[in-house]
Amino acid sequence: MAADRVSGDEQRAGLRAALRHADLTLEQLWLRYFQLGGNADLLDLEAHLDGLVGLPDGDGDLLAVVVNERLDELVAARRVPYSRPLRAPRPTTGPLAALLQLLDAARNAPPDRLVPLAARAGRVLGIEVAVHVVDHEQRRLIRLPGDGLPPTDPVAVDGTLPGRVFRSMHLLPSEAGGLRRLWVPLLDGADRVGVLEARVPTVSDLEDPALREQCWWLASLVAHLLVSMGLYGDALERTRRGRPRSPSAELVWAQLPPLTAATDSFVLAGLLEPSADVGGDAFDYALSEDTVSMTVFDAMGHGLGAGLMVAASLAAARSARRDGRGIHDQARAVDEVVAATFPDSAFVTGVLAELDVGSGRLRYVRAGHPPPLLLRDGRVVKELTGAGRVPFGIGTTGFAVSEEVLEPGDWLVLYTDGVTEARDATGRWFGEHRLAEFLARAAAAGQPPPETVRRLMRAVLDHQGGKLQDDASILLACWAAR
Repeated sequence: MAADRVSGDEQRAGLRAALRHADLTLEQLWLRYFQLGGNADLLDLEAHLDGLVGLPDGDGDLLAVVVNERLDELVAARRVPYSRPLRAPRPTTGPLAALLQLLDAARNAPPDRLVPLAARAGRVLGIEVAVHVVDHEQRRLIRLPGDGLPPTDPVAVDGTLPGRVFRSMHLLPSEAGGLRRLWVPLLDGADRVGVLEARVPTVSDLEDPALREQCWWLASLVAHLLVSMGLYGDALERTRRGRPRSPSAELVWAQLPPLTAATDSFVLAGLLEPSADVGGDAFDYALSEDTVSMTVFDAMGHGLGAGLMVAASLAAARSARRDGRGIHDQARAVDEVVAATFPDSAFVTGVLAELDVGSGRLRYVRAGHPPPLLLRDGRVVKELTGAGRVPFGIGTTGFAVSEEVLEPGDWLVLYTDGVTEARDATGRWFGEHRLAEFLARAAAAGQPPPETVRRLMRAVLDHQGGKLQDDASILLACWAAR
């Protein structure tokens, strides 16, 4: 570690002191050193130990390895045996110790202490750590305070190297600005939280596979702690907000699942806009070994009234689904809660869908809502119009559950009309055709669902000049090809 670096003289003194206990002749020391790849001959080694010449740092480290391994052999040989094999003790140094220290310390820490704890774990690994979280619009990466490093401005997700790491979910090295850094995605499962900046001591560290792997471990734990600890305070959440949220947006976002989730065969990604003022749109999903459930709702009206209605609809559908009831009963539960709770002919449009992964059979109810799109082989092949019915809350009987057969590799896209009805300055809609073209290009290019959803929402916002007149939401499901 950079903070613990010792000089050649200090290392040589430690080596001479340890040799007094290592029970190695000079010849035995040189032979072991040579077997590890050492280049110095026996005379050079003797001169080095006598302080007459100095060996390169790499050779000094090889000698340290030889003597330390020999000391371990001697200690092990003198240990009292146990009656049965024992597990290894808890490590006190190295990468696992760093992760365990972070995990233990985070257990009783407030959310705003996470960054100092992560920075301390980084120092155990010999790196300096900074944590950058993405804002809810997924446009900027904002550094959380508390790492002890000089402050920096937020960076854009588009057009920057840290943003590329966030978009691609791949680790990348950088020497920009004279700083040697590894940029590592912060992923909580499949959900993109931000990026971890790891400043390393030397250029060679940028290509060190072991250090890269250790940074991945640290980033995974930090991302998980960001999400889990964020529930207990406001500091982390406040950083991710570009502007204050309306009460309706606060209510809706509190009901949403993570924006991205995945299994070994499925990826789901969703997004809502306008992030800070959404009212009546929401989505939900549930993954299991055998089924994938998907839901999109759009409540009538705007503001807090629409937010309350869509939150109640989500609660009704979830309650029925978690009780083990099927799509038909889930739809009736939504009908009943909307009709009983919200007067004056209030309604919610939406789609409830459930895929049986073993057979590919998709069962769905579409209630006054835009039909989902089915993409296959990189193009839109079908709109799932099915047996459409009236919106939820208007009628509770007389509807059927539609079916469709999906194949591995298919994309299924559920969206609200705020996507297609976004208008530019001339009044032109974003439209179904433009939506289908956008999705086809993304699928053909192999673009992952989370990045497809992010770019689509940006395109919709840009089409309407950055400000939507209606909520827009999308839920994209990708079944991994065989």
